[in-house]
Amino acid sequence: MNAPASSSAVSSAVAEFALRMGDNCLILGHRNSEWCGHAPALEEDIALANTALDLIGQTQLWLGLACEAEGKGRTPDEVAFLRDVSGYRNLLLVEQPNGDFGRTLMRQYLFDAWHLPLLKALIGSADRRIAEIAEKASKEVAYHLERSADLVVRLGDGTAESHARMQAAVDFLWPYTGEMFLADAVDEELAASGLAPEPGSLKAAWQDHVGRTLAEATLKAPEKSFAQKGGRRGVHSEHLGYILAEMQFLQRAYPGASW
Repeated sequence: MNAPASSSAVSSAVAEFALRMGDNCLILGHRNSEWCGHAPALEEDIALANTALDLIGQTQLWLGLACEAEGKGRTPDEVAFLRDVSGYRNLLLVEQPNGDFGRTLMRQYLFDAWHLPLLKALIGSADRRIAEIAEKASKEVAYHLERSADLVVRLGDGTAESHARMQAAVDFLWPYTGEMFLADAVDEELAASGLAPEPGSLKAAWQDHVGRTLAEATLKAPEKSFAQKGGRRGVHSEHLGYILAEMQFLQRAYPGASW
């Protein structure tokens, strides 16, 4: 029989999990914000900006929980703006460049289709704070998924050019999706404690939703099963460094500045 996990081990796992959740939202939110003023239509410009705001709001909640769980007295702002690349725990998917509008939408959809089932599962977490954050965030993410899925279908089953761009987006992003379902010791600790679902348990629902959406969009998922991985343990693509250089500049140039 396995010995029960110590409270310190559980706190450490919660801190790591909250960091992963917060970093996903932070980096994807920043990516979406890059479209502000540049989207192909005013409606989409506003929608992407609002999605980014939702994600940044969720970031603050998750990073706040991470700071509390680790007990080092750090604030969410310090965690967001004073870590180097290797300290980030986001999925590689969310740091990939925006590319064209089709790739941005496909990245959002592939993430949303995983994010919402995860949040719904977390509502039943044994940790009250995790459950409360998940319940609040799930209401926003349900809209994100509805919108991104609708646009994937509209563009995939649209003109020859929009179809080609969406298919290219699927082909490019697909290798980054497998990381969402890989488990490590932190995930095993969380699942054993009833704090979070085992990542692999979310794969069937994700595959079902994505399969139906791509079929309706007349798009094909690549047959390759290779998964790019490393983000959840701090090994990132070169793209994250450029994001952080922009996002962290002010805080690093003027340490401790406030207004």
